[in-house]
Amino acid sequence: MILAGAGAAQSPRAANPERPTVATHAYAVAPGYWELEQGFSIRGLHSLREMTSWDLNLKLGLARGWQLDISGPAYGRTGTGTGVGDLGVALKARTDVTSRIAVGVVPGVTLPTGSRRAGLSAGRTLGAVVGVMSADVAPAWHVDLNLGPTGVGAGAPQWFGSAGVSWSRGPAALTTEFFGFTTGGVGPALSGALVAVLITPGERVVVDAGGVWGVTRQTPDQLFLGVTTNLGRIFE
Repeated sequence: MILAGAGAAQSPRAANPERPTVATHAYAVAPGYWELEQGFSIRGLHSLREMTSWDLNLKLGLARGWQLDISGPAYGRTGTGTGVGDLGVALKARTDVTSRIAVGVVPGVTLPTGSRRAGLSAGRTLGAVVGVMSADVAPAWHVDLNLGPTGVGAGAPQWFGSAGVSWSRGPAALTTEFFGFTTGGVGPALSGALVAVLITPGERVVVDAGGVWGVTRQTPDQLFLGVTTNLGRIFE
């Protein structure tokens, strides 16, 4: 998710959150800058007490239009135990089509570093390649579209698709997203609807809160609270 009108022209010191949506946007952290996303969530199929997690995503701007992501649950709790989750590494490449439209591609890999006993690991290395399109369709309105295969390496891949719309005014924004995964080797078909509110108390910080309603029986409901912080320049 990104605030409408921000895009590629925003200050390099401004927080540029990809959370809390399942999808990403077609923008990158400025070259030499790094940014940390973190969020606490509770989720479950029958009760929100079934799983708790603290999720991190560290983003580094490598060059203009190139971003490295290192992400994963730093802590997870399920009915069978606690531990860390699998480690994800992704590289985002993006470019502007017009002053209002940007596109990108995000290849990534997830490594089986998580606790299998606690159900926090897929148990194998998985790949994904997701295409992204982002557009400012009006001064206060922004759209993000994602499509691509995930769960590559465990039989049939799960195709992922999402459509997100956000509206912003001043330091506040409202975002909605509909997402889905097809049936694949790593799991059943999933789909859900997300709604979140984002507040920007300062240029470097964006706070988000919201939830997910699982449309299918296998998709967990979720509540979350998170923050994205631009940590400044790390190299020239």
